Amino acid sequence: MTKQAQGPLKGVRIVEIGGIGPAPFCCMLLADLGAEVVRIDRPAGHDGGAPIDARFDLLNRSRRSVQMDLKKPEAVAAVLRMVAQADVLIEGFRPGVMERLGLGPDACLKANPRLVYGRMTGWGQDGPLAQAPGHDVNYISLTGALHAMGRAGEAPAIPLNLVGDFGGGSLYLALGVLSALLEARTSGQGQVVDAAMVDGATSLMTLIYGLLAAGYWKDERGANRLDSGAPWYNVYETRDGRHVSIAANETRFYREALGVLGLAERELPGQHDQAGWPLMKQRFAEVFKTRTQGEWVALAAGTQSCIVPVLSLAEAPGHDHIRQRGSFVEVDGVLQPAPAPRFSRTPGAIQNPPPHPGQDGDAVLGDWGFSAQEQQAMRAAGAVL
Repeated sequence: MTKQAQGPLKGVRIVEIGGIGPAPFCCMLLADLGAEVVRIDRPAGHDGGAPIDARFDLLNRSRRSVQMDLKKPEAVAAVLRMVAQADVLIEGFRPGVMERLGLGPDACLKANPRLVYGRMTGWGQDGPLAQAPGHDVNYISLTGALHAMGRAGEAPAIPLNLVGDFGGGSLYLALGVLSALLEARTSGQGQVVDAAMVDGATSLMTLIYGLLAAGYWKDERGANRLDSGAPWYNVYETRDGRHVSIAANETRFYREALGVLGLAERELPGQHDQAGWPLMKQRFAEVFKTRTQGEWVALAAGTQSCIVPVLSLAEAPGHDHIRQRGSFVEVDGVLQPAPAPRFSRTPGAIQNPPPHPGQDGDAVLGDWGFSAQEQQAMRAAGAVL
């Protein structure tokens, strides 16, 4: 483990089979919280990832890298030897790939019956689409989530890759792995965690499906209180071409927002009169265009109006609240989000900058019990690069 490792997961050992997207983000979260995560990078490097220098590949931070050719039997044997000492293995390939490499659940659980084997896929380990390619927007397309996002009369709005990859994928994999790890410490038995982005994104929609069943949610965009349908839960342009968001759901916040806007409640349709929402939305838009974003921020300061500025990526780290909370940190000259959540006694930390693939091979293999002669033999065989 790196000397500076800290966090509530200190002492947990994880072998990560290198990939892109949600599995690395899950491993970043666990490593930021103190787990010792060793990333096994493939010879080709980060296939499919952004063509950027390793120090900007932030999803790979807080861990060390060994570069192996998993098509070599010596590399497979080395990984199984590491698995025997690990608590968790995490992989993000299509179903069957790890089995073909000789590193599937059966082989790994045979090497370590207490192992938690975390699997990250888009469609899941089975089902008609299990072997189909896809990406975040494809997975959330089948869950109803994408259909529900956006304004009335417009195409669905793509929520970056936050809902499928990271919300429905990485976070559910992390929850599953930690749950299985707790159970293994009681039962002495490991198990496979099948985390599918389509499952996680569906789970994230639980509230909306409940509202739909109750007849409280319309199955169309821009017609509901959380999807830009409601005037008081929306985004508006200001006089300077910037934007502010308003989320005055509760009546007391709604009335306070009207005070900031200088509008009289009696001159508007009722807050929950959906037939009157278009008129109210038009009035809100007109009023917000009369002042700049900064002027609205100043007017809303100290109120409970739930009106805040929409900040750019460049602006967000400098906002007083974000800055005072320390929500961003700088590591190796790169400004980046800090670890979350926070702990009162065992805080997490960015353990180290993202490594170049394979840069820690000698140190990691030595720490995991491989002698210098064994390392030399694996390099000679092309198993370790």
